[in-house]
Amino acid sequence: MPYKFEELEVWKLAVGYLDLIYKLANGLPRSEDYNLKSQITRAATSIALNIAEGSQGQSDAEQGRFLGMAIRSPVETVACQKIIERRGYIQDESLLNQAYENSQILARKLQAFRKNLSTQYQVREESSPYGEDDLI
Repeated sequence: MPYKFEELEVWKLAVGYLDLIYKLANGLPRSEDYNLKSQITRAATSIALNIAEGSQGQSDAEQGRFLGMAIRSPVETVACQKIIERRGYIQDESLLNQAYENSQILARKLQAFRKNLSTQYQVREESSPYGEDDLI
C-alpha cells in the first residue's frame, strides 16, 4: 500500500521539478558544488520532503505548516536560478526557462493545496485543476 503522499499530484510535480533542478545543477561548474549546486538541489529536495512529511497523520494546521515550508522552497530555487543566469553558468536558456515555468506551476499548486486542506485529519487534493488566481 503506498503512502498518502505518493498519490498526490503536487508531490509528483515536486519530484519532476527536482529531476529538472538536478539536470540544471549538473551543468554548473565544479567551483559551485558546495555553493549554488548544493543550495538549489537541497531547496528542490525540500519541496518533496515537506509534502511527504506533512501528509502523514497531521492535523490541517500541522500539514499547513509543512506546506508553508514547501511553498518557500521553489522561491529559493528561483533565486538560485537567477544567480546562475547572471553568472552565465548555463548556456541552455530553455532549461532555465523550463525550470522557472515549472517553479511557478508548482508554487501555485502548493498554494492551492494548502488553501484547500480538508477539515479532517487527512490529506486530499481537489480533483479540479488549480486556478490561475492562486499565484503567490
